[in-house]
Amino acid sequence: MKDNFSTISDQYAKFRPDYPQAIYDFLYPLLKQKECAWDCATGTGQVARELAKDFITVEATDMSAEQLKHAYPADNIKYSVQKAEHTTFADDSFDLITVAQAVHWFDFHQFNDEVKRVGRSNSVIALIGYELNNITPEIDTIVRAFYTDVVGSYWDPERRHVQDRYQNIPFPYRELETPEITNIKLWQLENLIGYLNTWSAVQHYEKKNGNNPVRQIEDDLRKAWGNVETRRVNFPIIFKVGRVK
Repeated sequence: MKDNFSTISDQYAKFRPDYPQAIYDFLYPLLKQKECAWDCATGTGQVARELAKDFITVEATDMSAEQLKHAYPADNIKYSVQKAEHTTFADDSFDLITVAQAVHWFDFHQFNDEVKRVGRSNSVIALIGYELNNITPEIDTIVRAFYTDVVGSYWDPERRHVQDRYQNIPFPYRELETPEITNIKLWQLENLIGYLNTWSAVQHYEKKNGNNPVRQIEDDLRKAWGNVETRRVNFPIIFKVGRVK
């Protein structure tokens, strides 16, 4: 698994969107119990934070110690630096396993073997992600041109799995039908600019060229944003759910 976010973990914690309640409302009725959950590749703990409200214990792992330094603290969340494919957890440990905006970085077969090992009978796995956001046609045109033309060649090959909505990722579980969910946020322009700065392709571009590509579109974004303080930002959610055992 690549570590593209350790150097910007503070920005990641501040500007990456959390996930809508509709995800948890769908998942929880599927569970026999809510004793222990594993939030794999937790980053700064956006999902772990929500799971901790309902589970007795949440194990939240990430390969980046720097990310975990900025994670949300809670008495029932146990953070640890571990790879997704190889953990120290006992067999049959978890009722729910979640991976948010990260599974595309994994070794799929090794991760699936680990999920089958640590998942309990009747446990559930949920792969969660999100596509490019939608704000207004004018703003969307600027962002998509930036995505494709400015930093397009700097995306890691794994990004294609997000574009494919995880449809080509091996998923050896009994897949369940999921609802269409849109994550709706109210953002100021600075939130959008901060979010763009967390893109892995932006980090790769800046490392190679020595300058921040987001600055190339800031003026255009400000004009397109207009005098409105906040705008509705829509993130279409990617949501794959299955029975592990």
